[in-house]
Amino acid sequence: MNEIIDGKKFSQTIRTKVKNYVDVIKERHGVTPGLAVILVGEDPASQVYVRNKGKQTLEVGMNSYEHKLEASTSSDVLLNLIEKLNKDVNVHGVLCQLPLPDHLNEKEVINSIDPKKDVDGFHISNVGLLNTGQKSMIPCTPLGCLLLLKDRLGDLSGKNAVIIGRSNIVGKPMANLLLQENCTVTIAHSRTENIETICAQADIIVAAVGRPEMIKKEWVKPGATVIDVGINRVTKNIDGDEKTTLVGDVCFTDMAGLVAGVTPVPGGVGPMTIACLLANTVTACYRSQDLSDPEFT
Repeated sequence: MNEIIDGKKFSQTIRTKVKNYVDVIKERHGVTPGLAVILVGEDPASQVYVRNKGKQTLEVGMNSYEHKLEASTSSDVLLNLIEKLNKDVNVHGVLCQLPLPDHLNEKEVINSIDPKKDVDGFHISNVGLLNTGQKSMIPCTPLGCLLLLKDRLGDLSGKNAVIIGRSNIVGKPMANLLLQENCTVTIAHSRTENIETICAQADIIVAAVGRPEMIKKEWVKPGATVIDVGINRVTKNIDGDEKTTLVGDVCFTDMAGLVAGVTPVPGGVGPMTIACLLANTVTACYRSQDLSDPEFT
């Protein structure tokens, strides 16, 4: 079996399923799923990300609504826009691109989005629903990781999973998703003692700690499956020249011949995040029409 878990290729499979569901709801119910993305300020990385979201939204047949606001935009103006989008029947998903300028309260903004339209899955209501095993909007990156794992391994029941990182965006929701799949889950972090030993017992490792190439071969048991969420920009000597490149939290070259599967960086989890955003928007649209949830596994 190929060790490389190709997130770019699998994300295309997800987008194809999304398009099929979009076509069905348009033809049978006359409803076009719509995704509204708000960008406050001119952060270069956020601009690229928002542009890619808009492009892929249109490619699967959904409506894309982009709202670009000045970095000096007040909280009242932003919250009023979100309230308008919450009430707009043509908008099924609302996303406010993070990070926000310092003068805006991130939690307040996130929690002002209608939980049913919260396609990022960050609203406190969705967090609570996910934590208690109920139907919720699931954060895109953990959802993408889960889909990759189930595609590679099938039934995850009984697997020993270690998540490195305890963020609200990846680590904690990832733990809840794997618990729902009947895995035995350990969350490790920067203060975990004997972290190498803990990881070396895992069937599944999800690395989301934000430290370049932290996970070495000594941390990974033969035949494990490794999902690398990290995206770190580092300077390396490549063919005698100092070049800036992207690496994950896992030392990718160490994994060759050792693991059953590993996601590369780039080309692993990254493409799945936007694909799952589209999937969440379609799911929100179907729920708004009291239809059964689309299936992406």
